Parts: sequence; structure tokens; C-alpha cells
Amino acid sequence: MRVITGSARGRRLGELEGMETRPTTDRVKEGLFNIIQFDIEGRKVLDLFAGTGQLGIECLSRGAASAVFVDRRADAVKLIRENLKVTDLTDRARVVSGDSIEYLKSIREKFDLILLDPPYAAGLLEPVIAHIARFDILSPHGIIIAEHPADKTLPALAPPYRLHRTYRYGKIALTVYRRSGNEENEESVP
Repeated sequence: MRVITGSARGRRLGELEGMETRPTTDRVKEGLFNIIQFDIEGRKVLDLFAGTGQLGIECLSRGAASAVFVDRRADAVKLIRENLKVTDLTDRARVVSGDSIEYLKSIREKFDLILLDPPYAAGLLEPVIAHIARFDILSPHGIIIAEHPADKTLPALAPPYRLHRTYRYGKIALTVYRRSGNEENEESVP
């Protein structure tokens, strides 16, 4: 795995041993960054189920203001920290060791971009998306991108969130949710 572009372009990232963590394929990663390429610079990123940290690191390399990486596995947390050092991006990153849903329940900040790539068989994607909407941790005009098997359809969300589009890459899909701004509220003010 290498960083595609930006300040850490070409740097090789360490990978986790075993089959528990499934890195995002190059094709899907390229598709993901084509989708959000103009929505990264200066943004706050949350990389939930971070694994190696490759998605959040790519965002930092492309100019994201900051990134929070969350993973419950101790070996993943250690590797994310090592990958951040290799890419010289530790100054804009925070690594959290713990359960993703518990983290969502405890945070008091909003993010502009949330990246979700949980283990497919764990059944975590729908509950996490519901928690994000319930706790409203996505900034106005923010984006959620969820990676999942292409044969799975993710649910719509209530406003101000909306399911924007699903992109398919063979057996893998990326579903994009967007949060509207506060325009609706502003229009009703005399």
C-alpha cells in the first residue's frame, strides 16, 4: 500500500498481519478519492474502523486539516501510529483505541468527512450510520462514505441527511451520504 498523492505521495504504508483486516483495494481507493477529491482540503476527517489508517492518511496527505483514526485492535492502533510517522502526518492526527460505536456516543465534535470501512461480516455499518445521524456529528454539507459488499443496499436517512449515490466496483460498493446545510432553517427566519 502506498499513498497515492499529496505531501506523502509514494510513501509505503505498513499492513496488518492475518485476514481480520481487509485493506481497501487500489481500484476502490482510487474511486473513493475521485468522488471526494474536491471535498478534502482543510476538512476534519473521521476514519472509523481505521485498520491501517490508509484512508485517513490519504486525506491528510491531500490537505485535510485533521483526522481522527478509531480502531479497537491494539495492533491496528500501533500500526496507524507507525504509518503516521512514516508519512510525517502525526501533527494533524489523533489515534483512538476503542470501540467505534462507543466512540460515537462519547464525542462532542463534528466532522466534515466520515470514512466507514468496517469488517463486512460484523453487521456494524447500519448501526454506525444510524448513530452518526442520531448524534448529528457530520458538519453541514459534510459527507459520509461507506464501503460495503456490492450486493448490500444501505438505508436512506432522515433529513438533513440524504443518501446521495452508490458506486459499484465489482463486488465492492461505496455509498455516499451527504448532510445538507442549514438553508432550510435560514429560509424560515423572517
